[in-house]
Amino acid sequence: MRRRLRAVDRRLREARMFARAMASKHHPIVAQIVPIRRCNLACSYCNEFDAVSAPVPLAEMVKRVDKLADLGTTVITISGGEPMLHPDLDEIIRRIRRRGAMATLITNGYFLVPERIQRLNRAGLDYLQISIDNVLPEESSKKSLKVLDRKLEWLAEYAEFSVTVNSVLGSPVRHPQDARTIAQRARALGFTSTVGILHDGVGQLQPLAPDHLAIYCDLLESDQKMFSFAQYDRFQHNISQGRPNQWHCRAGGRFLYICEDGLVHYCSQQRGHPGIPLDRYTRQDLEREAAREKPCQPYCTVSCVHQTAMLDSFRENPRQVLREMIAARQARNPAYRPPALLHALTWLFLDGPATRVFSRAALRILKVRS
Repeated sequence: MRRRLRAVDRRLREARMFARAMASKHHPIVAQIVPIRRCNLACSYCNEFDAVSAPVPLAEMVKRVDKLADLGTTVITISGGEPMLHPDLDEIIRRIRRRGAMATLITNGYFLVPERIQRLNRAGLDYLQISIDNVLPEESSKKSLKVLDRKLEWLAEYAEFSVTVNSVLGSPVRHPQDARTIAQRARALGFTSTVGILHDGVGQLQPLAPDHLAIYCDLLESDQKMFSFAQYDRFQHNISQGRPNQWHCRAGGRFLYICEDGLVHYCSQQRGHPGIPLDRYTRQDLEREAAREKPCQPYCTVSCVHQTAMLDSFRENPRQVLREMIAARQARNPAYRPPALLHALTWLFLDGPATRVFSRAALRILKVRS
């Protein structure tokens, strides 16, 4: 019962986040913060860790969370390094929730045991993401299903937050069929399953080999959710086949990456741009950087930045985005018909005679300022 109540509360706050993204175009939707750069692993493809850095002091992390909240950030993701090495991680999560944002944690999962999972529950964590790279550990990555499967079982038993298991494909992956095994195991345990494409050292395109591409398409085919980012993200289809994407990156405005030194960057793969201290970041900075064209965007593989941009695409062209979502679904299943609820919501908020009335009422109910 407690888990169900937490899920309902999370869905309501997700709806509030979405409504705010539709009502306002100048606040950060998602920010990633790094409380520690150190990691207990050394995956060969990763450029986001070291073996020596000390944790950022809690007082400084609280200031950064507060600044992000003051800018209006709705989702704050804690990454690394390995963030579970930070001794005050739970307090950081509590501060995020206290300031009204949703709290996400990206971890390699090595430190997940029942007692630690229950502490994350009590801290108020909303989402947890684990990336599992292979079935058996290899020299390039020890994040294997063999090592982490018991951790997944504990998460299924104890976690009150949402769990996503990400598998990977790309040139560093020696056994692409492992991605299917990992996805099947994640779904069997009731978790969300995603598949990512490994990028090069600056977040750029690495086309998939034919055997990787076949598995990628197979995994995407099995995702039947109408509104899943994986289903809409045609950018990954293009990347998987070595094609560029035409889109506008809003990093620096709608998506922020805050490194351990407290500087704002576009993303984890474009560190140094714009490189402005968070404590001096202003609304003008948000607007300027969101509008700026980035030379890296055609071949970018950083999915969280694309997903954030998707919300702005929906805000600007909701009918077109819905048509593309439905077309993507029907391309996989020609017999698919949109649910009645989708028709009803479209009528209420897009096409009906009282669209403005319903939209204002929804914002008021969700306590979102228009």
